[in-house]
Amino acid sequence: MPRMTMIEAIRSAMDVAMGRDDDVVVFGEDVGYFGGVFRCTQGLQQKYGRSRCFDAPISELGIVGAAIGMAAYGLKPCVEVQFADYVYPAYDQIVSEAARLRYRSNGEFTCPIVVRMPTGGGIFGGQTHSQSPEALFTHVSGLKVVVPSNPLDAKGLLIASIEDPDPVIFLEPKRLYNGPFDGHHDRPVTAWSKHELGEVPEGHYTTPLGKAEIRRAGSAVTVLAYGTMVYVAQAAAEETGIDAEIIDLRTLLPLDLETIIASVKKTGRCVVVHEATLTSGFGAELAALVQEHCFYHLEAPVARVTGWDTPYPHAQEWDYFPGPKRVGEALIETMGA
Repeated sequence: MPRMTMIEAIRSAMDVAMGRDDDVVVFGEDVGYFGGVFRCTQGLQQKYGRSRCFDAPISELGIVGAAIGMAAYGLKPCVEVQFADYVYPAYDQIVSEAARLRYRSNGEFTCPIVVRMPTGGGIFGGQTHSQSPEALFTHVSGLKVVVPSNPLDAKGLLIASIEDPDPVIFLEPKRLYNGPFDGHHDRPVTAWSKHELGEVPEGHYTTPLGKAEIRRAGSAVTVLAYGTMVYVAQAAAEETGIDAEIIDLRTLLPLDLETIIASVKKTGRCVVVHEATLTSGFGAELAALVQEHCFYHLEAPVARVTGWDTPYPHAQEWDYFPGPKRVGEALIETMGA
């Protein structure tokens, strides 16, 4: 089986989708001739032509707005916003139009669009290239929100998203594009070619939306994570020696609540980890759901390890980034409660 980086897996997903369905179109800033800032769309314009993979003006509102119109007409746009930090001009189109089109038309129209965005930090991108805005989208009825953590899932989830009849926000942790990252920035980078989840089938397959994956089975504490934080949580468990069960959520909406509840009822403890800021982050929703459904099984309060309530700092990147030391401390504190 071939091995791919996450970049290559995402490109393969779009290639497969475009090859199977002529209604799938790909566009965004620099995604055509240039192949995207991270090269996720490299070669697609040469293969499918400029009418199906093309560059758009520097207008996120225009990119998403055009995609919504195309979707209502019957096409299936998969558009790229160059960084998640740039999505805010398009937020009204996503919330007021894409998310509500099925409801407001009484099912007469659907909006099968995918909005791809590189998300998160760990690359010294500073405050305008490092944000994690997933909670802004999980709050909106009518959207689906996906955050893959590896190439195998990225391809299957992206194909499933493109084939889904409703709008999907597809957030790609850019720190994972070329390899897993456990938060130890001072250590050599591991390539996906050396990781089992870098093995990706060449053809068509889907990974179901709304289904989490247990990355590490354990009995002492449940860790809920997604994206880059899955590997940080694994490192923290190994370094502390705590038998943590680590759940990779993969899809935030719809959420695999069944897997979460079963795990927390087994372990009696829960730590939530995400890179986004603490206040009103998606971790608050997860903590509330765990408390609501597992209250009589909890042996300790639900803990959260997140980014700080500040803009993402360039000079203090690793003080902001929730690394294995902070996650490990939360695990130890939760076990001692």
